[in-house]
Amino acid sequence: MTTTTKGEATMRRILDAASTEFARYGIAGARVDRIAAAANSNKAQMYSYFGNKDALFDAVYAEHIGWMINSVPLRGDDLPGYAAELYDAYLAHPEIVRLTTWARLERHPVGDLYNDGNDHNRGKTDAIREGQRSGNIDPELDADDILSIVTAMSMAWSPASALVAASADEPGTVHARRKSALVVTVRGAFSGHRR
Repeated sequence: MTTTTKGEATMRRILDAASTEFARYGIAGARVDRIAAAANSNKAQMYSYFGNKDALFDAVYAEHIGWMINSVPLRGDDLPGYAAELYDAYLAHPEIVRLTTWARLERHPVGDLYNDGNDHNRGKTDAIREGQRSGNIDPELDADDILSIVTAMSMAWSPASALVAASADEPGTVHARRKSALVVTVRGAFSGHRR
């Protein structure tokens, strides 16, 4: 049985409140007083745990990216299924897309968005390369490019969409239709069995 200390519980409340605040207002627009109030904490506690607002955003963002990387696995024999699972993840957790959008707008306008010295995509690109070796994925395309394109395709209806942002309130048939289109498109675009 794992027990949570009072400090750990406070940090968890701060991270949860900060996640909501940053997803809604971005880094510049987020207010530490609102985060502290929502977390039933105070600014001094937040600063002692995280240092400053930017470091708090980093902690929130790292947690969300870690969840996304670990919760949506990619198998080299089912790239279309991966895209459909990403659609579901973005639908269930739109804050991930919002946080990523704010990070892109306010932090890194070019280059690797997760530039912290770690190769977060390594497991996924390795799986794509394995799919290429086994003939499931077009071997003439770069694995990093495939991952970027499939991720972008799966975000076609996310909160960052230029056309339509999906909502959990929409009928299941609408989500099924979109995921079917996504699966067919990814399969056609990246199949290793081209004629």
